[in-house]
Amino acid sequence: MKKHKVVSRKEWTAARKELLKAEKQLTRRSDEVARQRQELPWVKIEKDYQFETDQGKASLVDLFKGRSQLLIYHFMFGPDYKAGCPSCSAIADGFNGITIHLANHDVMFWAVSRAPLKQLQEYKRRMGWTFPWASSFGSDFNYDFNVSFTKEQQRKGIEYNYRREPPMDFLGDAPRLSRSAPDGPTEFAAASGTDVNTYVRERPGLSAFALEDGVVYHTYSAYSRGVDGLWGMYQWLDRAPKGRNEDGDLWWKRHDEYGSKSKSKGASKDCCG
Repeated sequence: MKKHKVVSRKEWTAARKELLKAEKQLTRRSDEVARQRQELPWVKIEKDYQFETDQGKASLVDLFKGRSQLLIYHFMFGPDYKAGCPSCSAIADGFNGITIHLANHDVMFWAVSRAPLKQLQEYKRRMGWTFPWASSFGSDFNYDFNVSFTKEQQRKGIEYNYRREPPMDFLGDAPRLSRSAPDGPTEFAAASGTDVNTYVRERPGLSAFALEDGVVYHTYSAYSRGVDGLWGMYQWLDRAPKGRNEDGDLWWKRHDEYGSKSKSKGASKDCCG
């Protein structure tokens, strides 16, 4: 464990003010990047994508629900998964509950996955989530937005996060999905009830769309660590004294899987009462 200096309150305040300068620079830079993000050019959506929702079949336009903006989280849950990706599940814990705020600011939010709707509904009930979740099963949507890939694409090398990955023919070539969990794909695949090759044919991401005069436009997409900023747990842990306290293993779990066997000290199902 790293040892930290213990100082007087006066010395701590001086050090904190120095750090504050860096934090303010980061905030201003973040504001500037947000402005650039909103100024990206738009691409007209030509395909008629169809989804399955709790309310029945829906088009991409239908997902806007009367709003002019749409945010979609590409949740890793393929048809051959038995459960949703643990990382996407942890991220979903952070955005569950915000949809009402977004909807009242002219933004509709959905999670979209390739698993059939019944699988999504069952997992959603298990997790206790309330956000809207649509199935793109049988649609080109996930493939067109580079978050799902075929076996053939995998063999040739997929295009993900705006770069080309080398061909992947066997488990040992599985890409690291997290710096802190180098064996993540293998462990996450097992936790999702599938093999690693099948698991990594689905990837996480975020896509944004605008609706003007009945026409849908694609405005933005982010993948891989580009969605880290949406991971609420990360933001809180980065402000804790020991940070994320990573141990190189699969150091987070689905929220209903923490218990006496958890490696996170003090974590348990009844940690809040």
